[in-house]
Amino acid sequence: MRILVIGAGATGGLFGARLATAGRDVTFLVRPRRAELLRERGLRVHGAGQDFVITPKVLVTGEIAETFDVILVSVKAAGLEQAIEDFAPAVGPDTLIMPFLNGMRHLAVLDKRFGADRVLGGVVRVQTTVDDDGNILRVGPLEDMSYGARVGTSPGRLAELHATLGGAGFPAELSEHIDADMWAKWVLIASYGGATCLMRGTIGQIAAAGGAQFSAALIDECAAVATAAGYPMAEAAHQRLRAGVGDPASPAATSMFRDLSSGYPTEAEHLLGDLLERARELDVPTPLLELATISMRVYESTR
Repeated sequence: MRILVIGAGATGGLFGARLATAGRDVTFLVRPRRAELLRERGLRVHGAGQDFVITPKVLVTGEIAETFDVILVSVKAAGLEQAIEDFAPAVGPDTLIMPFLNGMRHLAVLDKRFGADRVLGGVVRVQTTVDDDGNILRVGPLEDMSYGARVGTSPGRLAELHATLGGAGFPAELSEHIDADMWAKWVLIASYGGATCLMRGTIGQIAAAGGAQFSAALIDECAAVATAAGYPMAEAAHQRLRAGVGDPASPAATSMFRDLSSGYPTEAEHLLGDLLERARELDVPTPLLELATISMRVYESTR
């Protein structure tokens, strides 16, 4: 299968590089400045005990002249609308679109444009960032991917996709319950992100300041929304999240906290605001989630 990766940042860059290294047919759709850098220096991955470089196939907006079999979308929520316009010419009658954004709001946007039968669910877990030189920096060893059909996707096409993504240097799972997987990650990102952004510190720093109970209560609120929506988190996973916020040495934080700390735009509305809206629709009380959301809205309005 021919793969088009939208962007070559911390997530798309890493998984695209892994797939290319494993011999898959991968092309990156990037901005002109990023394309120039990749053509000059290659796509470099380093950190956490691994260093490698690939010479990627690169396209910029307006250069797409043919369709692809699968499109991996790993842009930030704020960039989704423009990304859709950029990659739309690559979508053919059998193209599968696999977004790796956190939360759920993006699915409705993609479904409306391309049809829900070709928009898969996807979850990635990865510890990467882009360093000052434009390289992909692995800050930890975690990198895995799961994906699955939401409605009406051909089983044969899914099997072909799984054969393409599997065996490429990272765990890849074809999930039969991808919606629940996405909700579980949303609970994690919203609760850890909400806590760290509201308190302006890592999970460990919050715990050291006596805030473990606050973080656990925010987890419980987010999990309650998932349950009311029909996607209860597994009890063992719920308890692992709660246990994790009690460690004063934990460096855990989210990309939303890193963006806030750097003064960048965040995905707060996509991750916190949307979850809060669903909580209200489902009549689930979420005072801590509301507090975190308001805090981030104030940040965004004054940034």
